[in-house]
Amino acid sequence: MTTTLTQSWTTANHGYLTAAVRALHHELALHQARTAADAEQILSQQALLSAAQQAAEDVSAELPAPSALATLTTLLSLSDFECKVLLLCAAVELDAAFRALVASLQGGAPLPTFSLALAAFPHAHWSALLPTAPLRYWQLVKPAAGPLLTQSPLKIDEQILHYLTGTCTLDERLRDLAEPVRLEALLTDSQQVLADGMARACAGEVLPVLVLRGDDAAGNAALGSHAGALLGLQLYSLPAHLIPAAVPEANQLLRIWNREAALLSYALHVDCADLDPGDRAQTQGAAHFIDHVDGVVLLSGGSWEPRLKRPKAEFTVPKPTPAEQLQLWQNALGPAAHPPEALQAVVAQFDLSASSIQAASADALRAPTAETPVGKAAATPLARRLWQACCAHTRPRVDELAQRIDPRATWADLVLPDAQLHTLREIVWQVRQRHRVYHEWGFGGPGARGLGITVLFAGESGTGKTMAAEVLAHALHLDLYRIDLSQVVNKYIGETEKNLRRIFDAAEAGGAILLFDEADALFGKRSEVKDSHDRHSNIEVSYLLQRMEAYRGLAVLTTNLRAALDKAFLRRLRFVVQFPYPDAAQRAEIWRRVFPAATPREDLDFEKLARLSVPGGNIRNMALNAAFAAAHDNQPVRMAHIARAARSEYNKLERPLSHAEMNGW
Repeated sequence: MTTTLTQSWTTANHGYLTAAVRALHHELALHQARTAADAEQILSQQALLSAAQQAAEDVSAELPAPSALATLTTLLSLSDFECKVLLLCAAVELDAAFRALVASLQGGAPLPTFSLALAAFPHAHWSALLPTAPLRYWQLVKPAAGPLLTQSPLKIDEQILHYLTGTCTLDERLRDLAEPVRLEALLTDSQQVLADGMARACAGEVLPVLVLRGDDAAGNAALGSHAGALLGLQLYSLPAHLIPAAVPEANQLLRIWNREAALLSYALHVDCADLDPGDRAQTQGAAHFIDHVDGVVLLSGGSWEPRLKRPKAEFTVPKPTPAEQLQLWQNALGPAAHPPEALQAVVAQFDLSASSIQAASADALRAPTAETPVGKAAATPLARRLWQACCAHTRPRVDELAQRIDPRATWADLVLPDAQLHTLREIVWQVRQRHRVYHEWGFGGPGARGLGITVLFAGESGTGKTMAAEVLAHALHLDLYRIDLSQVVNKYIGETEKNLRRIFDAAEAGGAILLFDEADALFGKRSEVKDSHDRHSNIEVSYLLQRMEAYRGLAVLTTNLRAALDKAFLRRLRFVVQFPYPDAAQRAEIWRRVFPAATPREDLDFEKLARLSVPGGNIRNMALNAAFAAAHDNQPVRMAHIARAARSEYNKLERPLSHAEMNGW
């Protein structure tokens, strides 16, 4: 209904409820007169009741849509007597005079009982009291604990009371578990076809469980919300791991959901992403719940395959193709979608869902706020803001498994031979040209594998491997995540693979570079199987080989022990960069670049400093320690400060500082 029609219905529904309560008041007054055998009152109340009932019918006929009471009665199959019992319990909450009448009929007790209803209303039937009958099964009214069922006070469910008055909200018992899925994301043409197919699958007499296959959780939810809209339903999403494992608790939740879905036209999306397939109690509880949802139910996320009694209709939900993503960007940005080269670069790097594209576009187009420094946002071109928004929306949600590194190192900070520098630049070229080669030139066609770029940086500690990864991330304007192997590797079977899956899945959208530092700890050689430990270690390596081949982003592996890596990785590595131990000329260049421009220096002899036979990482340590020593002495950095720092660094390395290295200082 439109807003105006809804307001009109709400007002008319309230008028009808008031008229229905007034008619029920006269019906109880007639019962009171008959109990007192007052003939004059009987005649008077009969006339008043007839007039009140006619007035209620007249108001009902003018309603723009059926009243809430009529809708509830039809949908939950209440008899005329059960409808009056429900209205009786609502009336004592809404009308003080009605409450006083009930109290006078029950010796002062203001809440009605089944005994009063059985005596006062025609067509009364005992079956209305059964736990399986609508009033109690759907928890419309609840009798208080007591020795006699018929004498127990009846209280209307608060949610049902609000519903009868025309206030439609989700039951508070579901509010903390389920969230509405908004119709925000636009669908591509291919997704619209899927939404139409899902709606048609629900048109038969038996409703199947709609199973959505696809890694894009946001896309699955958006597709479900559009399919629900075609059916006139609002979609709510419920995480499967929140479904109670105990059957009584699951049934209680199920009953409330089925009631709300019937009354308020809801559909349910069960998100299994965080459900543990190995938890038998939880999966059985979830399967039982899904099997007994009365209305439309969608299932997506995770690897769990439920055994259901209901039929299933499966739909594969791919992410939008690059061409569809480009169209979505253009639709979301409108006139600002220029120049087209900027959008093509975004599509080439980021693999986003429709909802993510909409959100990133809104962020990029958002005007600078009062808190934004003058000129900062205005000076940032839309293309740059768009790229930054994409990075923000694709950051892997794996903070406990990875550390985000702010890439500040640039090409000017890197001292390497020309061959290695050329290879690093070639990596950047390939990342930037993936869209053209894979999609325009056909290398990403059917059956294509290994479309991601995996590189190995090998060399001794301190030779610049991690800095090179920072340089790549800085050059590509992407986030860099260093994988914490101590958190990834788990002694329990299957947990390591699960952690790796989380990392790769989270990074698939293309907004991050994965850095596996000291990768030989995870990518080691598979060994001969002698026990179960060897078997599971080999399974981890095999899974990693397969997952890396399917990964479409940029992954950087670093190692000090290249020989320790499994040979099967070499075929899957696009590039191998050997970081050599720096010679004297390279060490001198590192010393020239290691001090920031703002650092005061005096009489530094870089040729003499280059005699210190250590790699770049140790040179940085010495430069930093020398800077602190100079700051303490309130002097510029001099050779003496570096000499003190060198002795400290060599002691740490358990190496003697030779006369040849320090001669002439």
